[in-house]
Amino acid sequence: MALKRAVILPGNGAGNVEHCNWYGWVKKRINEISDMSCVLRNMPDPVTARESIWLPFMEKELKCDDETVIIGHSSGAAAAMRYAETHKVFALILVGAYTSDLGDENERESGYFNRPWEWEKIRSNVKYILQFGSTDDPFLPWDEQQEVANGLKADLHKYVDRGHFQNTTFPELINAVKKLKTNC
Repeated sequence: MALKRAVILPGNGAGNVEHCNWYGWVKKRINEISDMSCVLRNMPDPVTARESIWLPFMEKELKCDDETVIIGHSSGAAAAMRYAETHKVFALILVGAYTSDLGDENERESGYFNRPWEWEKIRSNVKYILQFGSTDDPFLPWDEQQEVANGLKADLHKYVDRGHFQNTTFPELINAVKKLKTNC
């Protein structure tokens, strides 16, 4: 297995993802890495981000496979984790990952949180797992982010001042992808 592709899974409700948060900036930088390509698409069902719609789209349209790093932000991180329960992927980079519906009806309707997480299956299907989280995230309690890190034995990059990672650039993520590329 070699790392050849990156797929960015946005958070729900992102609108045109090319112009939202750091997504378009990261896509451009990854496409500048030798022998790498990056896919960033507006997702179907972008508000509720239903698992039943997103996971087949990831497989059939985005072609997430064992040469792909899936970069998932927020709802995209939940989708990436559920996908990796049943599919081999090269790596996961989870940004603002969490484990429950947080008492929110829209999150509950997504379908990601209606059963236990299968941490061992995810770990067995993924070569590398990195996680970015911030203790000052206004949407996600730190204990849920830590639960993801513990369950996946992720390489956790913990911040205290990044909120929900909604900046327009994300150089640490590019460095993480370059490091993954070098290690393969």
